[in-house]
Amino acid sequence: MDALAGRVAVVTGGGGGIGTAMARAFAARGATLVLADLDAAALERAATALRRDGATVYTIPTDVGDRAQVEALAEETVRRCGAVHVLCNNAGIALFGEIAQATHKDWEYTMRVNFWGVVHGVETFAPRLIAQRSGHMVNTASMAGCVGMQWLGVYCASKFAVVGLSEALFRELGRHGVGVSVLCPMIVDTRINENSARLRPRELANPGEAFVPPAAAMAGGVIAPDEVARRVVRAVDRRDFYIFTHPEQRDILRRRAARQDRMFEPDLW
Repeated sequence: MDALAGRVAVVTGGGGGIGTAMARAFAARGATLVLADLDAAALERAATALRRDGATVYTIPTDVGDRAQVEALAEETVRRCGAVHVLCNNAGIALFGEIAQATHKDWEYTMRVNFWGVVHGVETFAPRLIAQRSGHMVNTASMAGCVGMQWLGVYCASKFAVVGLSEALFRELGRHGVGVSVLCPMIVDTRINENSARLRPRELANPGEAFVPPAAAMAGGVIAPDEVARRVVRAVDRRDFYIFTHPEQRDILRRRAARQDRMFEPDLW
C-alpha cells in the first residue's frame, strides 16, 4: 500500500508554481490536500484543477506572515481532516537588488514571508507532529540559501535562515519519528517575481520601480515545477534531508566547500 495514500498534506503557497505541483504529486499518490495561499483566487483555480483530476482538496486562504492565521490553518485542517501528516512550508517571495540599496521594507517583507512564514509553520505544526510521533515537514529554501548570490542578498539572508533552521529541526524532530527536508532549487519556471510584486502589502511597498537584474544573473537551466515536486515526494518517501534540483548544484557546492577548506591551510593559522 502506498505510504501516502489517505494521508493529509498541507501546502502553503499552494495557489501556483511549486506549491501546486507538490499538491498534484501528493494527490497522485492518494493524499488528501489542504492548500493555503494569500491569493484566494489563485488558490481556488488550483483546487478546481486538482479536483477535476479526482483529488480531495480543501482550501484555506492564509497569510503565512500572520501567526494567528497559520494557527487557524492548523486547527481547521485537523477539524476537517483529523490529522496532518505532511507539511510543506512553501510560501515565498523574491526581491532583487543590491543590499546597500535595499530598504527596511524590503527586509521586512522578505523575512515576513520567507523566514517568519516557515517559523510560524514550525511553531504551529511541529507540536502536532511530535504528539503523533510521525509525519514529515518540507521547508522550501533555495540554492540562494546555500551560496550567496549577487542581487539576491536580502533573499539569501532569508533562505540561509531557513536552511539553518531546517538542519536543526532534522536532528530534533527525528528523535520523535518526524522527518524534515529542505528544498533548495535553482531556477524554476514559476511566476514568483510577478507575484512577489503583485501581492506585496501596501504598508511594505516601496516607491519607484523594482530592480530588474541583468539576464546573465539568471543564467542556468530552468526546470518545471512538476520536476521539483517529483523530487520532493521522493525525499518524503526516503526521508532525505536535502532536496536539490539541478545537476550543476553539485559543482557549485563543491567549490564553496573548497574555499572554506582552504582557510584551514597551515599558513593561514
